[in-house]
Amino acid sequence: MKNFPRQSTLSRRSLLAAGGLTAVGTVALAGPATAQSAGDPPVDNPQAALARLLDGNRRFVQGQGRHPHQSPRRIHDLAAGQDPFAIVVGCADSRVPPEVLFDQGLGDLFDNRVAGNIVDTIMLGSIEYAVEHFASPLLVVLGHERCGAVSAAVDTIASGGTAPGSIQAIVEALRPVVEPLLGGTGDIVEAAVRANVLAQAQHLVEASEIIAEQVHAGHLEIVGARYDLDNGRVTLVS
Repeated sequence: MKNFPRQSTLSRRSLLAAGGLTAVGTVALAGPATAQSAGDPPVDNPQAALARLLDGNRRFVQGQGRHPHQSPRRIHDLAAGQDPFAIVVGCADSRVPPEVLFDQGLGDLFDNRVAGNIVDTIMLGSIEYAVEHFASPLLVVLGHERCGAVSAAVDTIASGGTAPGSIQAIVEALRPVVEPLLGGTGDIVEAAVRANVLAQAQHLVEASEIIAEQVHAGHLEIVGARYDLDNGRVTLVS
């Protein structure tokens, strides 16, 4: 990451170091986000950052979205650099765009999306870049109801078959999550969606010294979440 130029001389992490925030929850959030809409409180602690996302989701569900940070002025303001207050690891599903369901806008979220919200090496590098370069205080692993990638993995593994083409790579990535659940009762796909969110969140810390360092220092919080396709609500997974 040291080959990438910093986009600002005063990073969110340097502000955190001066303020001495304490870790909260799985990993801890930090730092005031510079990207705010009028009326938004500053993001200066883990709860505030998560609250901004969940408040935006409530507006989305109620049909009262503000659609912030989507003006020509916002485009101009961001041309020189970005300072997202949250990183999202989400599914590529067209029904689950984070900026829409959290009622955020340009420059607010650093999105990483792939089928099954799987953190592979390339995805991990992208997330590490955001953690290192922007010091974003919140990292959300966002799964969703009836995930097609998870469903394909469940069906393929349960039948002993093979998925076509490179889809099999997705199945194999999800195998450690799905296989232990097969033969159980209830909705296996739903159980696997939730288990996958938690597994990817854990993998982020175990596979990355960069992420683990910021988690243990109390500069970053990782939370798991699930999006409901039927009603649009995001709920936390633990």
